[in-house]
Amino acid sequence: MTDLLECSSLSKRYGNEPPALDEVTFSTETRGIFALLGRNGAGKTTLIRILATELQPTSGSASINGMDVLRDTNRIRQQIAVMPQEARLVPWLTPRQTIYSYLLYRGFGRKEAASKVRDALEKLGLGQYENVVNRRLSGGVKRRVLMSTILATDARILFVDEPTTGLDPLIRADLWATLRELKRTHFIFLTTHYLEEAERLADRIGILENGRLLTLGSLGELRAGMKYQVSMRILNGGSPFEPKVGEVFKGEDGSTQIFTSEEDADRLTEELVKEKRRFSIYPISLEDIFYYLVRRPIEEDTRKEPRENGDRHEE
Repeated sequence: MTDLLECSSLSKRYGNEPPALDEVTFSTETRGIFALLGRNGAGKTTLIRILATELQPTSGSASINGMDVLRDTNRIRQQIAVMPQEARLVPWLTPRQTIYSYLLYRGFGRKEAASKVRDALEKLGLGQYENVVNRRLSGGVKRRVLMSTILATDARILFVDEPTTGLDPLIRADLWATLRELKRTHFIFLTTHYLEEAERLADRIGILENGRLLTLGSLGELRAGMKYQVSMRILNGGSPFEPKVGEVFKGEDGSTQIFTSEEDADRLTEELVKEKRRFSIYPISLEDIFYYLVRRPIEEDTRKEPRENGDRHEE
């Protein structure tokens, strides 16, 4: 069996709307963390739902470890667990009851389910909360309970759709630590629109925009594939300045973003210092790569992906 997640010309259309996924083709090993990065509406949730056998593609194919998402649906569902973006805990249940009931739903026996609940709660440090009703838990603890729920299934492949959306920075960092620990023994397919999240967690990163996959690789590979290796930002202030190096973009705040080579950056630095300009210079980052490819900040768009109820498959 090939330990690969593979998509070939995978497309999804909703009526006459532009494609939510447009001929997406890639493969990645099913180990570590693969982060799919994109703005809201880019197609991330559509892709994860197709791979998790919840949604049928319009055309193309996809497989996980040699199992086709259309022909081998039941086999795939036995080996994966999914934490959807919109997942919520039942307010009047406790974490113990939440995980136990989900395991029964997945087909585990009562004795085995009870044992797995204990292990899952201990693994994520939730023992002290096991009998507290969910509505009294903090946002961070609720997310850990959701993660424990899918972890208890023993599924080695976890699909986690924007798990830290809406969490404050401290809670987000706590969940990042959990994901880092889990990736030692699991393959985690993570979707996010937080650049820092992808940069800190992922072994491989894909960037999706308007349903099309723009690039894929490790952070080092993404950097190596860029035309320019240096990013400079000249802050607003003083007389107009028109650099004649690399590629230049004007920000709405009046700043100037420049992508250029190290040699040209050295020359421009000398000129900026002489003119007493305020500027920054640094090796190209994931944020720079995203901006260069998409030409607008990731936070700019808050569109939601369309949903088509008739395509959803319930277990």
